[in-house]
Amino acid sequence: MSKRKIIPYNPKLTQLAKKLRNESTQTEIYLWLKLKGKQMYGYDFHRQKPIDNYILDFFCYDLMLGIEVDGYSHEILEVHNKDIVKEKRMNELGITILRFSDFEVLREMENVIRAIEFYILEFEKTNTSLEE
Repeated sequence: MSKRKIIPYNPKLTQLAKKLRNESTQTEIYLWLKLKGKQMYGYDFHRQKPIDNYILDFFCYDLMLGIEVDGYSHEILEVHNKDIVKEKRMNELGITILRFSDFEVLREMENVIRAIEFYILEFEKTNTSLEE
């Protein structure tokens, strides 16, 4: 069995992450209802997870998967550019980011769930073939 990868953690973000969990958007709550309690193929997701100098909306360590839900503010160029930097850093740490808009989560949840399931199934298929 392979060792778990160590993910950098910034303890200074703990309070902000807690605040973000307590002030979740409607969209984040809606998606969380589908992810919590190991509902997605038995994988454990966390909300507002501090990693390095960032906070991911949702994170599953076993899948090395981050999920970001983007509201309208992410359409602003400055915020969009920060998202690009954040995603690049997560990729450097071996974390894949799936990004969905508020609209997708609220109006097309079935497609959001399908995309997450597709990632999980591909992840399992890849890791199963690596173990053989």
